[in-house]
Amino acid sequence: MQYVELTVHTTHEASELVADVMWQYTEGGVAVSDAGDVVALLRGEAGVYWDYLDEELRTPRTDVLVKCFLHPDAADAAISSIRAQLLEMQARGGMNFGSLEETRRIIDGDDWIDVWKKHFRPLHIGARVVIVPEWIGYSQEADEAVVTLDSNMAFGTGEHETTRMCLEALQEAVKEGDAVIDVGCGSGILGIAAAKLGAKICYLTDIDPVAVESATHNALRNGVSQKCIVAHSDLLEQSDVRGDVVLANITAEVLVRLAPSIPKNLKEGGTLILSGIIADRLSLVKEAFEAQGLSLRQERVTGEWYALVYTR
Repeated sequence: MQYVELTVHTTHEASELVADVMWQYTEGGVAVSDAGDVVALLRGEAGVYWDYLDEELRTPRTDVLVKCFLHPDAADAAISSIRAQLLEMQARGGMNFGSLEETRRIIDGDDWIDVWKKHFRPLHIGARVVIVPEWIGYSQEADEAVVTLDSNMAFGTGEHETTRMCLEALQEAVKEGDAVIDVGCGSGILGIAAAKLGAKICYLTDIDPVAVESATHNALRNGVSQKCIVAHSDLLEQSDVRGDVVLANITAEVLVRLAPSIPKNLKEGGTLILSGIIADRLSLVKEAFEAQGLSLRQERVTGEWYALVYTR
């Protein structure tokens, strides 16, 4: 069978958001080719050593390529929708999406699905959390919190810096029996991890119905659906819901908008974990949440991204 391969040129900071949009229109994988990964390998940051490396990769292009694979009969409509969503996100400002140049080509066969899956391995984050693709067999070690995600998910795979920092901070904050809220839950990875780490109840909310569907599916897949309440909401009108830990891994502009509301959902003495923040928006987010009387306990940075941990 033939497929249409769509490639969009973007930036490192926007690549996962672009991938998130593409996930809505493909039944298979989304591939991200990021020059930053090559730079990390050259610096030895990934713990991998090369006997040989193509010289062209030593000066890689600065843009990031995000690809998805579409059925030919639905490709034109899907590409039009993808383009419209990306241009709308770009128009909101606050993040550099790059050129968003797109190319397409016809490819043959189904082998690309299996090739794509071979690139994924269990991902260990912090002391306890392990993210495992559902098609990989994994033997769980004692005290590990294993989160299994399927191949067609919304935003949030554990690979992006923002998700990793939230998972690391979550492991330090959550306690047995806690109530946890994840605002903008995407795939549900943070809320599901919280349930696996001992939280008694987890509220997962998102304004994207695709994310709500994905988080619901993943909670069921991980056997924690009885602990997870997934809602199509941004919590603005649900101030009666309270969390010992509240997470929000979304863009800085949305965080600033939600700043007057999110603290209402945080218990006294609770922990608020924020991410999705780039350097030139960091001060705006800090000002917005400190104005609500929250105390900044920790600031994390990985690559171009920041995470903030507050207490009330």
